Amino acid sequence: MIESMNLVILIASILVVVAVFTSLVSFRVGAPLLLVFLFVGLGAGEDGIGGIMFDNAPLAYFIGSIALALILFDSGFETQFRTLKIAAGPSLVLATFGVLITTGVIGGVTWLVLDVPWLVALLFGAIVSSTDAAAVFFLLRVGGINLRDRTRSTLEVESGSNDPMAVFLTISLVELIILGGGDNIALELLQRFVLQIGLGGVFGLAGGYALVWMINRVKLEPGLVPIITMALALSLFGATSILGGSGFMAVYVAGLYAGNSKMQMSVGVRRFQHVTTWLAQIAMFVTLGLLATPSEFGAVIIPGVILALVLVFIARPVAVWLCLMFFNFSRNDTAFISWVGLRGAVSILLAIVPMVEGVPEGQLLFNTAFIVVITSLLLQGWTIRKVANWLGIIVPAKHGPVDRIDLELPGNANQEIVVYRVHEASAVATGHRIPRWARPSLILRDGASLRPHSAGHIQAGDQVYIITPPRHVELLDQLFAGPAEGANDIELFGDFSFPADTRIADIARLYGFALEDDDAELTVGEIMDRDLPGDLELGDRMPYGTVELIVRRTDDEHGLLEVGLAVEQQKAKPKRRIPIFQSRSELLEIWKDWQKRKRAEKNVALRDPKSSPAKQIDEEATKAPGDQIEDATEDSASEPDQAETDASEIPDKKA
Repeated sequence: MIESMNLVILIASILVVVAVFTSLVSFRVGAPLLLVFLFVGLGAGEDGIGGIMFDNAPLAYFIGSIALALILFDSGFETQFRTLKIAAGPSLVLATFGVLITTGVIGGVTWLVLDVPWLVALLFGAIVSSTDAAAVFFLLRVGGINLRDRTRSTLEVESGSNDPMAVFLTISLVELIILGGGDNIALELLQRFVLQIGLGGVFGLAGGYALVWMINRVKLEPGLVPIITMALALSLFGATSILGGSGFMAVYVAGLYAGNSKMQMSVGVRRFQHVTTWLAQIAMFVTLGLLATPSEFGAVIIPGVILALVLVFIARPVAVWLCLMFFNFSRNDTAFISWVGLRGAVSILLAIVPMVEGVPEGQLLFNTAFIVVITSLLLQGWTIRKVANWLGIIVPAKHGPVDRIDLELPGNANQEIVVYRVHEASAVATGHRIPRWARPSLILRDGASLRPHSAGHIQAGDQVYIITPPRHVELLDQLFAGPAEGANDIELFGDFSFPADTRIADIARLYGFALEDDDAELTVGEIMDRDLPGDLELGDRMPYGTVELIVRRTDDEHGLLEVGLAVEQQKAKPKRRIPIFQSRSELLEIWKDWQKRKRAEKNVALRDPKSSPAKQIDEEATKAPGDQIEDATEDSASEPDQAETDASEIPDKKA
């Protein structure tokens, strides 16, 4: 018995080591790292070189549930309220109605492809309906793809909040299949949804508040704070699930509340959670890979690939388009959001539920879901950066690399110590003034500790210790970081730069371009806020007369700080325009154009019934207003001549 336990420990540790070292290959070749973890499990399984026999589905579901709970808690903990504020609407619509639409579309195709009962087909649709939080967070945060804040935030919040919806649908449909549904299945599902999601949200808020209160009130050893945080999160998950709520929703909401509250030892908690989240991802993907039997995939590989392609190219795009058309995303942003709909461990984990509960088609659904996940990770995960470049939605980074260490300030949740190693090309090293609220407390130079007033100017290579509120850390990063890639690119940011509060009249006087009406008293920042829609992002451009104004630097709230000026307007490559994913405003314009065309056709028909309206419609619909007025004038001018002609043909009664 003891030898068997030691063997299990040895095998598990070896698998973790192999998974970690294969990540080096993943980063080198650009493969999705989570797919590598999955293949490690497959390679160690009964059909792989490891030959490990593992068919304990309940144990795999147990391990996966704990891992997913930890991942969701960390996802909420790292999500800022600012991110939630700008993406709450679209992401929550995607997490609810988007999941339902995907379930319906995939369910219909599954019913045709797999030839299973319609309720089982809907169950498979629910299994693969949610995006994977681990995959999306990894590709966006670790992959180094800079997107507009609204697009990035929508993807992150959606991936963290749609898992509870998919779990709810999967478990509810399994219960309906096993126990049999009533006369009104839709009403039963609605009641279950309100109960589970409602209890999950309420318990999550209460649990997050209790966690923060306990950490701030109870004096614990610093090393125990991250452990008790993790334990409280898991206990909240278990208690909420037992009471009939969504445990996954509860831990996500609790993490969201705790991560945005003033909590002692939050820096240590974040470090610990980064470690546990990586371990949870490795454990979940490797375990699910061990559970699979690749020799059984042959029977479902064709329908699995068909369903994956339908999911990637039809179900996900349709769901995203219908959900986001009312939020005025650009077509390219909507297209990218539809592409980053990666399926991962959550779908495989949910596919275990029918097997555990004894659904006859359980093994079929599990194998098919595995094929769908592998196809999704290969197709979407490997091409996410290429698609972003192709769509032209990557924005410049706000700053370059920064060498920073966060230190805990014991007993104070409002302040923390940050240590920067000064980059030789940073703003501070080149003479930029440090704000008064960010005065250094200590400077290390060549191994010697110096007080700020005796250290003189900060030099490259110095280690600067600053006590600051956590909300100011991102601002400090911009001062101590190296230049971003392309930061001095004239084509990207213009020939000259000005503070956003500079009057446009002063700039026009210097560079000799004409002002537009009523702009003389406005600042360049006010003009760009007025004329550029939505949040301002680095690199946004707008023509102004003969020059071009460019967003060069913004604050955390997208407020404009610095503007670039291109003396000659750049002949930019035309932006790729996707022929689908129209927003609500674009659809309204299409509707108005169609109505205008119909009115023009009607006018042509009334003017000359013998002529063909189809031949004249384009000319009438596109005619300039001045031309139409001229035509109307000519018609009215010809009426007196016609009247004279008619009058001459009438016999004179006197004669």
